[in-house]
Amino acid sequence: MGLPRGLGLGRALLGTMALRAGDQSKVARCGLKEKVLTLDTMNPCVRKVEYAVRGPIVLRALELEQELRQGVKKPFTEVIRANIGDAQAMGQKPITFLRQVLALCVNPDLLSSPDFPADAKRRAERILQACGGHSLGAYSISSGIQLIREDVARYIERRDGGIPANPSNIFLSTGASDAIVTVLKLLVAGEGRTRTGVLIPIPQYPLYSAALAELNAVQVDYYLDEERAWALDVAELRRALRQARDRCCPRALCVINPGNPTGQVQTRECIEAVIRFAFEERLFLMADEVYQDNVYAEGSQFHSFKKVLAELGPPYATQQELASFHSASKGYMGECGFRGGYVEVVNMDPAVQQQMLKLMSVRLCPPVPGQALLDMVVSPPEPSDPSFAQFQAEKQAVLAELAAKAKLTEQVFNQAPGIRCNPVQGAMYSFPRMQLPPRAVQRAQELGVAPDMFFCLRLLEETGICVVPGSGFGQREGTYHFRMTILPPMDKLRLLLEKLSQFYAKFTREYS
Repeated sequence: MGLPRGLGLGRALLGTMALRAGDQSKVARCGLKEKVLTLDTMNPCVRKVEYAVRGPIVLRALELEQELRQGVKKPFTEVIRANIGDAQAMGQKPITFLRQVLALCVNPDLLSSPDFPADAKRRAERILQACGGHSLGAYSISSGIQLIREDVARYIERRDGGIPANPSNIFLSTGASDAIVTVLKLLVAGEGRTRTGVLIPIPQYPLYSAALAELNAVQVDYYLDEERAWALDVAELRRALRQARDRCCPRALCVINPGNPTGQVQTRECIEAVIRFAFEERLFLMADEVYQDNVYAEGSQFHSFKKVLAELGPPYATQQELASFHSASKGYMGECGFRGGYVEVVNMDPAVQQQMLKLMSVRLCPPVPGQALLDMVVSPPEPSDPSFAQFQAEKQAVLAELAAKAKLTEQVFNQAPGIRCNPVQGAMYSFPRMQLPPRAVQRAQELGVAPDMFFCLRLLEETGICVVPGSGFGQREGTYHFRMTILPPMDKLRLLLEKLSQFYAKFTREYS
């Protein structure tokens, strides 16, 4: 039975096997030495790593883009990449103030130009004064520029209603991802049944499963409740923890709030319950809060784990260990490419904190332009500054449009028979559930791919729409989803949603 158009997975696999067999026979014939580093001799943990957001479906999308450029006829004129939360790649305009200050920092000659507002110049001069040699091209200390860490601390205090933040507990990072992996490295220890287990939500952002695979730690899944808008249930945490203790030593609990890929926003009551649970069970808490500016649903509000922890008082506030993460890549900023982020640690053992700094120092420092950009995110223009009005207008416009796109996405998907989409309360993704006909599931199994991957590949080949199958994020057995960003411009998003719904109807008819 032939492969469906463009699937190519069988061919690629056979090609790789033939290549390896050919390499071995060539070695035998010519007396060549076999390579030191092969798939058989490389680090087996790296081979286990999977990262669906940039996986095989995205590689195929790149090939299709190349084919379109070469004039190959397709049933579509462009590939719409709705697979990753990359706002500016989707057409979002950068915030003017952020880019003005960054331009001045990168090229200080512009400080004499009349084209830049006075407050942007003051900010650039302040950042440059804190840089080695007054240049963004110099290394910073490994934990990040002291001035910027102080600004981050003030931001956290403002956000959390005056609860103090100590710059010494703040480490700047290469996006939030790098800081998350650093904290996981500190946590992973033991062998066999004493090996570190880490509780992660399912569905999850695949950074977590990939990092745990690379570190050879044990992934402990807890399921979010799709029937209750992807709510986090402490009873489910208890089930996951109880079952995991037979095979590993659970030491950490990760929470993504607002959720990726699920878009839910945790209630304060839920966060309190999670903190109490982590305290009772002696689990280190990791709060991934990179979407804290992206809250759209009426009645939803972002509560930081740090704030709730402090307000719970002793013993929680004084003893529960917490690392919380933020980034300049999401929110209204969308500055993914600059890789600016931070982690704040609370109640961490001071000796371990020193080890964390040592680990970061091996990587020298986070990118200094990313640090500078983060500084503007955490200390934006004041109401008295000349840039304030434009900054606020641009920020509100981005967030208002994202809120409208979240609502549109939910509405259109829920009108399509066989697709069900929970409210997109926050973040920048929808994670709809779809019914797949048994014949489609069987066909996918014959081809050796997950059923939702089969659907997403067919969708890509026939419409040019690139979304990520739910199997890349984890889902309950027998359910099928896909993750789609809500970032494309409104007119393109509307068209995308209509084309996707039409393709789904055609696909289900074909396999019914």
